[in-house]
Amino acid sequence: MLTLKTVRAVVLLLLICCLTACGFETDVLPAPATATLPPATATSLAPSATPTATVEPSPTTVPSPTATPTPMPVTLSLAPELPAGYVASLNGLLEGARVTVNGVSSPLEIRDRDAQARLYLAPLAEVPSQERLTTRVLAVVAPFQSLADDIALAEIQSRWRDPEGRLLTTAEAVDDLIPVLGPYSGEPLMEWDLLPALKADPQALGLLPFDRLDPTYKVLTVDGVDPLDNHLRVEGYPLSVALAIEGTLPQAAHDLLLERLAPLTNRDPERLTRLIMTGVTAMCRLTAERMEQHGVLYPALVISDTLRAADITHVSNEVPFIRDCPVNTASNNLIFCSDYDYWEALEAIGADIVGLSGNHVNDFGYDGARESIGFYRDRGIPIYGSGLNLDEACAPIFVSDHDNEIAFLATLAWNPQSAWATDDLPGTCYFYDHKERILETIRSLSQQMDVVAVELQYLETYNPFPTAQQVDEFRELRAAGADIVTGVQSHVPQAWEPYGQDDLGGNGIIVYGLGNLFFDQMWSWETRTGLIACHTLYDGRLISSQILTTVLEDAAQPRWATPDERTEILTRIHQAAPERLAE
Repeated sequence: MLTLKTVRAVVLLLLICCLTACGFETDVLPAPATATLPPATATSLAPSATPTATVEPSPTTVPSPTATPTPMPVTLSLAPELPAGYVASLNGLLEGARVTVNGVSSPLEIRDRDAQARLYLAPLAEVPSQERLTTRVLAVVAPFQSLADDIALAEIQSRWRDPEGRLLTTAEAVDDLIPVLGPYSGEPLMEWDLLPALKADPQALGLLPFDRLDPTYKVLTVDGVDPLDNHLRVEGYPLSVALAIEGTLPQAAHDLLLERLAPLTNRDPERLTRLIMTGVTAMCRLTAERMEQHGVLYPALVISDTLRAADITHVSNEVPFIRDCPVNTASNNLIFCSDYDYWEALEAIGADIVGLSGNHVNDFGYDGARESIGFYRDRGIPIYGSGLNLDEACAPIFVSDHDNEIAFLATLAWNPQSAWATDDLPGTCYFYDHKERILETIRSLSQQMDVVAVELQYLETYNPFPTAQQVDEFRELRAAGADIVTGVQSHVPQAWEPYGQDDLGGNGIIVYGLGNLFFDQMWSWETRTGLIACHTLYDGRLISSQILTTVLEDAAQPRWATPDERTEILTRIHQAAPERLAE
């Protein structure tokens, strides 16, 4: 029997179903029922084919346009006091220049103001090293025959500012030196007019960029500082300037500046070689006696520091090294040798190479010559001019220093015949029997090497004037391509003959005779005086040849000449210079 309560519930349920079926909304919803999942059935399904994924095409997306960044220029200003030559050069070098900064190519602009960095020119000593871009070194010059050696910076400044100061220079040097010396009072010359103008006025001096030097000029020290010195601390040399940058540029812009401004210096120490060449060495007779008395270093004590400081120090040793060589002090003794220990004197002056073109190399016979050659080779000392046979004697040696490639060749143009090498006997390379071979070797070497240095053991005279034949034959070697021709036979100083950039064959020097280095000839003032050649090579060229002057004391020990002695020696050899013919 249905109760009333049950009937009412059935009616209400029917009414809700009816309303729902007819699409009527209702706010009355049944409470959600808890879903009951059927239990998992462990049914094994056969593998089906891998379904192919169907990819619906996505709508094409058009990227929003990216704005191209506007290149921001990299900016430089030029200091108002920058010389006009520098301004013109910088404008030309940087015209149209662009640099890439953060992937964007930007112009490099020169502005009058409001720039990221500023270029300025100042004395090198005043410029911080991190600001330097380029450096320039200038030299005070006179004609090669000048007797002047040094000048004070104060005198240079005075001459520079005085229209009558007789300080001659080029426009390039004027621009370089304005920061050091101020406005120039003179009228700049063309470079090729400078030397004639200096020769025409003995009181005049000149100024040249370091890399424009040639042997026809004598370079003066400034307050004792030598710009040719291979150990120079250039900041301490007053005639040096730097183009510098103040401010901050992107690294790419800084790199571009360095690239456009190259070369960054006109005096790169990595391209500079100092070559010292010396005259007659024969450590025998009275020289040997003094070495036995005072020690084997006795001859070298005064001059060794200067000679050892060269990059290459040459010695022309006329006599063989013989073990236990006897000391014979007789004045008529002409059979020469040196004991092994005497090498220490040459080592003390820094001897790097030894020329053996002397006519005493076979004084102790062929066996003595072989012993001496073995002495050098056992110690790794480069020798030339002598050998165990003719081919060795006539062969050059090659030296590389600071990117300068140099060939050295030596020959004997004098007696005795017993000193001359043969195909199978030791000795020297005899000049007259093998002249064409020697000239052809020089021609070939001049095409391969930067500098060719040839030395001759020639006719021994006691006169500063070279003989006419000597002049002809030394010039013949020069014409064949020798840059440095040196007479190592003379027991007195002889004339020097410089050649410059405008001469046939270019830069070079002929030294007709150096006189004695270590030898006992005390019997005249002329034989006591000697010359040492100090050549400066830069970037593959001979740019200067300086004359160092010595005086022999105690039959063994050279010292540096006093100023008065030096003036006399230089005057003597300059007056002996042979006449130059038009080339």
